[in-house]
Amino acid sequence: MDVDLFDFTLPPERIALRPASPRESARLLVVEGDGMRDRTVADLPRELRAGDLLVFNDTRVIPAQLEGTRGGARIGATLHKREGPRRWRAFVRNAKRVRDGDTIDFGAGVRAVASDRGADGSIALDFAGDEPVELLLERAGRMPLPPYIAGKRPADARDADDYQTMFAREAGAVAAPTAALHFTPALVAALDAAGIGHTMLTLHVGAGTFLPVKADDTDDHVMHAEWGRIDQPTADRLNATRAAGGRVIAVGTTSLRLIESAAGVDGVIRPFEGDTAIFITPGYRFRGIDGLVTNFHLPRSTLFMLVSALMGLDRMQAAYAHAIAAGYRFYSYGDASLLLP
Repeated sequence: MDVDLFDFTLPPERIALRPASPRESARLLVVEGDGMRDRTVADLPRELRAGDLLVFNDTRVIPAQLEGTRGGARIGATLHKREGPRRWRAFVRNAKRVRDGDTIDFGAGVRAVASDRGADGSIALDFAGDEPVELLLERAGRMPLPPYIAGKRPADARDADDYQTMFAREAGAVAAPTAALHFTPALVAALDAAGIGHTMLTLHVGAGTFLPVKADDTDDHVMHAEWGRIDQPTADRLNATRAAGGRVIAVGTTSLRLIESAAGVDGVIRPFEGDTAIFITPGYRFRGIDGLVTNFHLPRSTLFMLVSALMGLDRMQAAYAHAIAAGYRFYSYGDASLLLP
């Protein structure tokens, strides 16, 4: 499909630089059938049904942005995907000043050797020493805010909490599963009381989620792989929910992509552990989910393509036009939508 079909104009003032407070006070655009209604995230217990199951991603964002030097050159690195105990693939700023075998000094006693430049421009970084890389990042790294926020303000102490969901426990993401940022213990308790359950899976979101689609046709775009896991008890619960007439509602496109990667053509969700590079565009037949809670995405992005596949391109263009006109806040710290095809 022509990537231009997924374009729209977003006024820059619609980009949220901080999350709503309290988190569940964020606005919620419910798109169901041919209709739309304006709600808040706190209304979710009334918008969903008893027997539905929300699926959260329990990945935890690591301080994956590093600033260092190679000789006299300033080098920036955003870790993307773990490839081994001490090796991470990274997108590197000023990469032309880095050659295979060069050591980059990130300060605080943290150094890494660069090698293996990929076709996508990423570079492998092998961290020196014996300390766990997680400890090195705690010393030298900072929270990897999305570029559309980082370009307007620096990360600060608030972001260490703001950019982490209440479910975060499995360290490894370099971007937050932002739809879950809206949830609080009080909201989850209200959902439980309404008979709406929840479960968790893990997908470590990579920096590739922020890369623009540079191809003119979706068939020519190559997705970056991300590692995920759905265990047997979780797969069993997802299948049992649907068998009992409930709906599986993915919270975030990361949860949705992993469920769809684990679902067979028969609609049965099976345990999954490994990389997924699933790219969902209009024409895709969904197998494992019945709805989605997600934020508002960038124009021409793979995520806007995904929601258009779920709801229809015309409907999502209309929904986004309504959201822009009605003052909804966009992107990672912005408002949310509940999409029920």
